[in-house]
Amino acid sequence: MNYILHILIMMSIYLILALSLNLIVGFTGLLSMCHAAFYGIGAYISTLLIMNAHIGFVPALALAVIGAMLLSLTISVPSLRLKGDYFVLAALGFQIIVFTILYNWIGLTRGPYGIPGIPRPAILGLEFGSLGLFLLLSAVIAAICIGLLHLIGNSPFGRVLKAIREDEMAAAALGKDIPRFKVVAFAIGAGFAAVSGSLFAGYMGYIDPTSFTLMESVFILSIIIIGGTGNIVGPLIGTVLMILLPEILRFVRMPDAIAANVRQIIYGLLIILIMRFRPRGLLGEYKFQ
Repeated sequence: MNYILHILIMMSIYLILALSLNLIVGFTGLLSMCHAAFYGIGAYISTLLIMNAHIGFVPALALAVIGAMLLSLTISVPSLRLKGDYFVLAALGFQIIVFTILYNWIGLTRGPYGIPGIPRPAILGLEFGSLGLFLLLSAVIAAICIGLLHLIGNSPFGRVLKAIREDEMAAAALGKDIPRFKVVAFAIGAGFAAVSGSLFAGYMGYIDPTSFTLMESVFILSIIIIGGTGNIVGPLIGTVLMILLPEILRFVRMPDAIAANVRQIIYGLLIILIMRFRPRGLLGEYKFQ
């Protein structure tokens, strides 16, 4: 039973991540390769505030979201005039910078040693210490995030993002402030990623920089590529598939070292097959160019 609860908790965390990236990639058309950086920023900010400033989970999560949104400006504002491959390279650079800071700023983040002993979240005196209670917390937060992102996606703001994705010049000709919309979309996506990071840190009780590498950004991107972008259902399907897949390999009785490599190969094959035969993903609306 605990195993199933663990899988469901991880699905909740990654669903928020996938949907937040979907706002940037699927709605706005910006291929971001640095989402794990905001995931890590959220995890570290909330952890440091809880353990050093001794504030509660909710205010720490709120400050983590604000911090991630502000830090997103460092990549979104300078990259406003970059498109396609150039924007991808700028995002890669940001991902590498964040990882390097987390890994080498030992005085603050403990670097490769990580931060152990992170307490489980507590709200109004209720500590979410058991797996069942933590699943309830993560599911409620995921449901709130899904609702908010659904509202954003179907609002006039979301429709402008889709217009930018389809034809940026046409959207600009209609008088839309394209740079402002891109910056706001990027900041909102970063803020939701920080929510996932705070939940992840509270659940695992330990964080280190290896959880927020470039490969993690690729994995999050893989979820929405396979599931599909531009709506809520695609990332949901992608999250379920990509979280369950490595768990299925556990029942094949394959050594862990080999299973890890096989998992990467399967991920790669899935992306190749999806891009070749179904570029919109399984249930997506946006076709990658």
